Amino acid sequence: MIAEIKSNTVTKMQKSVEALRVNLAKVRTGRAHVGLLDHINVDYYGAPTAINQVANVTLIDSRTIGVQAWEKTMISKIEKAIRDGDLGLNPSTNGDVIRVPMPALTEERRKDLTKVVRNEADDAKVAVRNIRRDANEQLKRLVKDKEISEDDERRAADDVQKLTDKYVIEIDKLLAEKEKELMTM
Repeated sequence: MIAEIKSNTVTKMQKSVEALRVNLAKVRTGRAHVGLLDHINVDYYGAPTAINQVANVTLIDSRTIGVQAWEKTMISKIEKAIRDGDLGLNPSTNGDVIRVPMPALTEERRKDLTKVVRNEADDAKVAVRNIRRDANEQLKRLVKDKEISEDDERRAADDVQKLTDKYVIEIDKLLAEKEKELMTM
């Protein structure tokens, strides 16, 4: 039972860190990367479809993403989806290739994005701590139901705390990397 609680805790904490990774990837740094468009959906014959399911997304250079539709009829729909997305990008079509230039960031905008990134990291830490709390409550319930001893509960709670510390450190590393990426020109 304790092993099951620990494995569930590890799984949930990993998912929290992975969610943070995804959220940080959405924060635009002025440098182009193909993951920036992952969450944009295109109307593909009436069904919302991920952009990488209807086109090839590549890097043209460090500040430009290239999107090449697999069907010529989709070019205008893809361009509209990128333009209407929440990233403030302005794509332009050049024949079969949609070019998505990344505008340079101002110092003020970089500082704003740093605040956004910190909030994302704080949310991830809160999620990890909530997972710790839930695991500790499950352990206390097992003691109350006399399924494990108090010593076992204490050891398991220490293990859960170590897991929490490990994932909080991982979150801090991701935050530091993203802040560094944001503040470099």
